[in-house]
Amino acid sequence: MALGSNMGDRAAHLAYARDRLASLPDSRVLKHSRIEETAPLGPVPQGPYLNQMVILETRLEPQVLLDHLHAIEAERGRERRVRWGPRTLDLDIVRYGDRVVRQPELTIPHPALPDRDFWLRELAELDAPPHAETARG
Repeated sequence: MALGSNMGDRAAHLAYARDRLASLPDSRVLKHSRIEETAPLGPVPQGPYLNQMVILETRLEPQVLLDHLHAIEAERGRERRVRWGPRTLDLDIVRYGDRVVRQPELTIPHPALPDRDFWLRELAELDAPPHAETARG
């Protein structure tokens, strides 16, 4: 799972996300990377992000997990008004073990994974072996 924030108390938003992910049904956070600050992506002017990657072990199906992630984002005031706009909290399923998902709302592995150096650094830091029921990154 990828966690990101560039509005308000960014570190508090990431801490909240880690706690909420750990409290999801049939789920637990196994590891998390260090937090790093990165420049925003996309055409909308905005402040820098704090980013972090976590390994979440879960039995939730990918779409159900995504629904939970959207709820957690909303709890922190995320509003989906402008594509690539600033956000209090952004949660992405980057990988889910070896599973491949191609749906209108969800693509796993995340299509931007090869292009986001900070995600690749954070995943390398975690250095976790793949597991069929683990949502990695």
